[in-house]
Amino acid sequence: MNGETNLGDLLRTMRPARQPGTYVFCSVASLEGFDVADTVGLFREAEGITVILPQATADRLQLPYSYVAAWLTLTVHSSLAAVGLTAAVAQALANASISCNVVAAYYHDHIFVAATDADAALRVLQQVAATAS
Repeated sequence: MNGETNLGDLLRTMRPARQPGTYVFCSVASLEGFDVADTVGLFREAEGITVILPQATADRLQLPYSYVAAWLTLTVHSSLAAVGLTAAVAQALANASISCNVVAAYYHDHIFVAATDADAALRVLQQVAATAS
């Protein structure tokens, strides 16, 4: 199953949902001794490996972080080849002065916003879905 590519359909049916808990982005030099099952996501960069973790896991592992986020999932199955979904979501949130970090996975797009902005971000995204043509 390849997912939806039509932007209008994606926006109308995205149904943002908040995942429970709070999440943080940390950078580690190596995954040695690290249980990858503890991660929500990871990405290798030249400077280190970015791991997205539940905040409680980062605290338990004594990993430093500076950003505490809520995790919102756009529950529509979006294609990795879809054009415009990330831009539309990011623009709507930017218009509401809400920063976002987007992770596109195989089935869904995931939006990380400051935990304090979670409710407002959900309202913005629900409004985008309600008014999409």
